[in-house]
Amino acid sequence: FYLDHPPLLCHICLLNNNSNKIKTTFTAWCNSHLRKAGTQIENIEEDLRNGLKLMLLLEVISGERLPRPDRGKMRFHKIANVNKALDYITSKGVKLVSIGAEEIVDGNVKMTLGMIWTIILRFAIQDISVEETSAKEGLLLWCQRKTAPYRNVNVQNFHCSWKDGLAFCALIHRHRPDLIDYAKLNKDDHLGNLSLALEIAEKHLDIPKMLDPEDIINTPKPDERAIMTYVSCFYHAFAGAEQAETAANRICKVLGLLEWIRRTTPWLEKRTPENTVEAMRRKLEDFRDYRRIHKPPKVQEKCQLEISFNTLQTKLHISHRPAFMPSEGKMVSDIAAAWQGLDQAEKGYEEWLLTDIRRLERVEHLAEKFQQKAATHESWAQGKDQLLTLKDYESASLTELRALLRKHEAFESDLAAHQDRVEQIAAIAQELNELDYHAAAVINERCQSICDHWDQLGTLTQKRREALERTEKLLETIDQLFLEFAKRSAPFNNWMEGAMEDLQDMFMVHSVDEVQSLISAHDQFKATLAEADSERQAILSIYNEVQKIAQSYGISSKLTNIYCDITPAIINQKWEKVKKLVPQRDGTLHEELSRQHANERLRRQFAAQANAIGPWIQTRMEEIARCSADLAGTLEDQMNHLKQYEHNIINYKPNIDRLEGDHQLIQESLIFDNKHTNYTMEHMRVGWESLLTTVARTINEMETQILTRDAKGISQQQLNDFRSSFTHFDRKKKGGMETDDFRACLISMGYDLGEAEFARIMSLVDPDGAGVVTFQSFVDFMTRETGDTETSEQVIASFRILAADKPYILVDELRRELPPEQAEYCISRMPPYQGPDGVPGALDYTAFSTVLYGESDL
Repeated sequence: FYLDHPPLLCHICLLNNNSNKIKTTFTAWCNSHLRKAGTQIENIEEDLRNGLKLMLLLEVISGERLPRPDRGKMRFHKIANVNKALDYITSKGVKLVSIGAEEIVDGNVKMTLGMIWTIILRFAIQDISVEETSAKEGLLLWCQRKTAPYRNVNVQNFHCSWKDGLAFCALIHRHRPDLIDYAKLNKDDHLGNLSLALEIAEKHLDIPKMLDPEDIINTPKPDERAIMTYVSCFYHAFAGAEQAETAANRICKVLGLLEWIRRTTPWLEKRTPENTVEAMRRKLEDFRDYRRIHKPPKVQEKCQLEISFNTLQTKLHISHRPAFMPSEGKMVSDIAAAWQGLDQAEKGYEEWLLTDIRRLERVEHLAEKFQQKAATHESWAQGKDQLLTLKDYESASLTELRALLRKHEAFESDLAAHQDRVEQIAAIAQELNELDYHAAAVINERCQSICDHWDQLGTLTQKRREALERTEKLLETIDQLFLEFAKRSAPFNNWMEGAMEDLQDMFMVHSVDEVQSLISAHDQFKATLAEADSERQAILSIYNEVQKIAQSYGISSKLTNIYCDITPAIINQKWEKVKKLVPQRDGTLHEELSRQHANERLRRQFAAQANAIGPWIQTRMEEIARCSADLAGTLEDQMNHLKQYEHNIINYKPNIDRLEGDHQLIQESLIFDNKHTNYTMEHMRVGWESLLTTVARTINEMETQILTRDAKGISQQQLNDFRSSFTHFDRKKKGGMETDDFRACLISMGYDLGEAEFARIMSLVDPDGAGVVTFQSFVDFMTRETGDTETSEQVIASFRILAADKPYILVDELRRELPPEQAEYCISRMPPYQGPDGVPGALDYTAFSTVLYGESDL
């Protein structure tokens, strides 16, 4: 097709030339912002590929911080940085259509320029608002309003209305009449007007040259995006000065803030305490209402004041106007100082409130604590003086006497323990006095009563002890032995009970290491059995000594140890049970060790296979994807490769079956984890099924493409081009472009689509209204569209561009601009140029184009 219609390549070259003009404008716009950060770009598609300067550009124009960029030089670092920039643009409500990080990193010019245009629209044009219009319409209305009084200026669009340069000069004169004399401009001197406006804007308004005056003049319709980008810089340069007066009035309106600060500060400085916690809490609530309800609007008002003042000063400076100075006592610094005093008073007020509330809470807490402790102590002390005056020891036996003495010792211990409580009660009463508690007199009276009764108990205790010690003459040795037996038998008994619990304890382990840990702990326990048996025999010997003493002195054999309920029989019974449980525990642990070794073998066996199968499946998926995307060979070659992949995949099935068998054994053994692999059987199944589905679907798609190619009579190269475009815009990789993806595809091929035209095309490629364009429908559409869409006028216009606007073209120009085959085709068929302004070797491209489209004969 291209060989038969070489002029189509000229049209494509023309589009590329327009892209170069847009690149120049967009590069200058980016540098106008990047220079604020001390850097710039030279080649827009190359210098933005790693995402670093793209992120810096967004930070400069937005005034916000983006996430920290990745500093690596690998491709995935670049993609990550570009994605951070695209995510930030998306977060600002911008829908990025057909722009992905991979295209930017790969240096795709169209995608890069599309992204920059999106940024310009969002950050330089979108916020422009004039009389309820915004963005492009608002900017156009602003230009019309500003240039309305000027003769020979009629701004109706962002392309042809600016070709003579007068609109630019009018904008500058409207805002800076000192920079340009509009009355002396010549409306026919387009180049001079444009050059003058661009030079003045760069020198005096800090607007860099983004346009080439000769390009604007020589282009029938200048690029709208380039003009809009450049004009938006004028808007941002001049719009601030017009708002300066409004900002000054706004500052005057907020001076009431100072009066509010001066009225609020005395209230915060007042320090009148209350007598109850409830009253102080009401004050605290009032303060919190102030912090939560009354102060926040004032904080906002103060911040807005400072922002408005700074903005006003900046805009006045930019527009070369004198700075705004409020009257004495009403400056921003005065409000800041008053606000600082408010903050200090507020801070002190809150600290005072919380301190006094804590004091009152402490008083109430201490009063309640005193009542509780006093009540507890009085309950304990009730009746103790009557018990201490009993004469029961006079008729008690020796054993009973000893018990009474020990009981008395216990009471003395209890009495000593209560000493701390009495001291606490007295200390609380003292602290309440120091804190000016209103009921301190009642507290003091009750505290004195408790202290007096405590002294009386101490005296009675001392007298009873002296009486008991005077009668303690017998059985002291037996009593001491019983006490020692109790002290040693209790912990030993606890040890045996703990040992029995541990030996019978159920355990749950999932690895060999966990079983080995249990076995090691059990071995350590067995090593302590000999020492434990020695302790058991020593404890039993104490009881035997008691029996010997009783027999020697004729004491009743029915001696009872009042210190514990443990007997030698109980100790021996529990000891025999411990010895019986030890070998049982040995057997259970070793059985579990064998089971865990078997489980570990199953884990390793499954992991070895899974770690081989998983990468194999992934590699096959990648090979199939590369094969289906390869445009170098014929479709038949790709079909043969895919069928070979399918054959290899089917032959690999026994490996999956073996893995399934191992997985079944793991499930039967209740194994739930496997540290030797990250793959699960579910991953393997999904990957295998996906592999089978992918290769089958890809083969089917390849067969369909072969049938389509043969049925439509199109070349292999054309089909490859169609398939490349379709694959690129099939974003979700489901074998069909959605409506938005198809629109983006058409736009990328140069279609200028209105809604009606796009609806007509969709009715052809998607007659069922499913919202998806299949590859077959896409090929049918492209076959029709590429049949013969050029006209002789379009081809002549393209040749005129290649010939630098001459009525003829030279052989060297054709060979320089066109591929060799197309160039020779044109040279062999173009007649010589017969015009009076011709040169030797000149060729007549007009006659050639007319004949090519059947409109004349050579």
